[in-house]
Order: sequence, then C-alpha cells, then structure tokens
Amino acid sequence: MAKHNELGKEGEQLAVDYLTENGYKVVHRNYRYLKAEIDIIARKGDILAIVEVKSRSSDYIQPIADTVTEKKIKLLVMAADHYIISKDLEVEARFDIITICKNGTKFNIEHLENAFYHF
Repeated sequence: MAKHNELGKEGEQLAVDYLTENGYKVVHRNYRYLKAEIDIIARKGDILAIVEVKSRSSDYIQPIADTVTEKKIKLLVMAADHYIISKDLEVEARFDIITICKNGTKFNIEHLENAFYHF
C-alpha cells in the first residue's frame, strides 16, 4: 500500500478515536453513494456530523482544510442527503472537517465544526 494511503487510514482511525473521546458515536465509516464517499458519520445528541478527514505529513504549502474542493462538498452533501433519507432520520446535519497533520511521530488533530454549509 502506498505511504499516503497508510497515512490516510491512520488519520481516519485517529479521527474516529478523537470523536469517540469527545462524546460522539460513530455510526458509519466510508459511506459510499454513487461517486461520493463520506469518511465518517457520527452522532452527538440530535446532531449528525458528516466528517471529511484530511491527513497530511505537512501543511506548509496549503492549509489542509483548504484542500476540500467545491466538487467534494457537492458530493458530500449528495451522499449525506441520501444517507439521511434512506435511514429516515430526523436530525440536524453538520459538515465537519478533521485535519490530521503528522510531524515526525506526533499528530496534530484539528476539528473544524460547521466547516461548510450545504446551501
């Protein structure tokens, strides 16, 4: 497996651990709908957090959260809408980004709640 794929999987697991430690219940990982994939779907109370995880070994060139494109946002919204409707959920959906920046053997985790809006 390529090194960046390993970092991505490790980052997703760190994000799951972080969310769990902060009172979220992870209800789905790597949810796919058509061409879209949601890394993590987590619930805390009446909030359904749709979480995009971005892992990098450096954020020197561009802040990690800025790498979520308009196209990716549209795909996330489409997949989240499908998930909520298919599960017949009555929840408020929120779109978050968790960034994982690896610096040597240490990881810096940042959770951006309401990173973007779906309208």
